[in-house]
Amino acid sequence: MKILITEDDHKIATSIKKGFEQESWVCDLAFDGEEGYDLAFSESYDVIILDLMLPKMDGISISKSLRKGGIHTPILMLTAKGEIDDKVIGLNSGADDYLVKPFSFEELVARVRALVRRPVQTLNPKLETLNLIMDTKNQEVRQNNKLIQLSKKEYQLLEYLMKNKNRIVSKDNIISNVWDYESDILPNTVEVFVKYLRNKIGKDIIKTVRGFGYKIS
Repeated sequence: MKILITEDDHKIATSIKKGFEQESWVCDLAFDGEEGYDLAFSESYDVIILDLMLPKMDGISISKSLRKGGIHTPILMLTAKGEIDDKVIGLNSGADDYLVKPFSFEELVARVRALVRRPVQTLNPKLETLNLIMDTKNQEVRQNNKLIQLSKKEYQLLEYLMKNKNRIVSKDNIISNVWDYESDILPNTVEVFVKYLRNKIGKDIIKTVRGFGYKIS
């Protein structure tokens, strides 16, 4: 899962990112509204976490502009303000949920998981293909009921491929969804991690589609 965190408080933003990375989620950070809007409009995310009060462009304006631009990524509005009017304004701008600071990290994770479930309308945390089962809640992968030990990046790559089962995904799509925006990743890095995965789960699960990318059927 890939998340955009737009928060001008560097300490809060960095803390959230570190916590999300423990969940094996990929995160991009933006510290002002213009940067956050540009990333949200140009990159693909599963959830956008958006502070209400931001320099250069506030969260309400970002949310409205994204919705007008056809971006329907779930938005969680984050703010220190807790008045009812602020919540109503935030939700009416196109936000899907609203969380008031200070908050517990566990509640933030739960809210994010709930937002991700809405578009696909499924409560099943398991992804399956052939003899492979991924439990995204417990971050476990089993093959023929045997636990497979994966690195964090191997897990994130496999999760992205399994979520796009039966679709061909290019190396560029993999890089933009499995690595964060600031990572300096070359296409052959994807090949290396695909090789690592194949060594652990078998060579037949991840197919190479010459000239296009990879596919799990």
